[in-house]
Amino acid sequence: MVLMNTRMLQSYNSIQEMAEPKTTLAWGNHFAFLHITVPKLIGMSDGRALEFVRTTSATIQKKRFSLAISLTAKLLDLYRKLKGHEATASYLYKALKSTSMAVTNMVGPLEQMALADQPVKGMYFVVAGTLHDVFVTIVSYMGQLRVSVVAEKGFIDHDKLKSCIQMAFHHIYESSCH
Repeated sequence: MVLMNTRMLQSYNSIQEMAEPKTTLAWGNHFAFLHITVPKLIGMSDGRALEFVRTTSATIQKKRFSLAISLTAKLLDLYRKLKGHEATASYLYKALKSTSMAVTNMVGPLEQMALADQPVKGMYFVVAGTLHDVFVTIVSYMGQLRVSVVAEKGFIDHDKLKSCIQMAFHHIYESSCH
């Protein structure tokens, strides 16, 4: 499952502007999810690694701008109006619960941040308490990519997963340099 932000921000608005009667400004998170199958990749070579990334990216982009995303949002809104917030939350909970893995990302700042006048050297973001066996979050900060993996205890061999991720990044890097 790929989680996406579908809230299209034209600009940032103050709370006072958003609280005005009959406002058309959007409140809260607007998201959609895409179900993507992950193929088994046995004997991945450097050339096939970049091909896999490009194919997967094209698939996500194609689905991201499909009618299904806006139709799903409209159907969920209708469901909320007919059955209420709790029934809609229950429906979304069941959809998320039946997914074993989710991936999401966030584009972070290019410039260094500071908290209480202390420079921030790096950052991660993690979604805790998820319903998935594995949840992967990716964030960029100052031109560096950080990947976090949260997994159910005992579900995955973390040393093997780390090795596989490092090897995949190596294959992708080598493929893109040639």
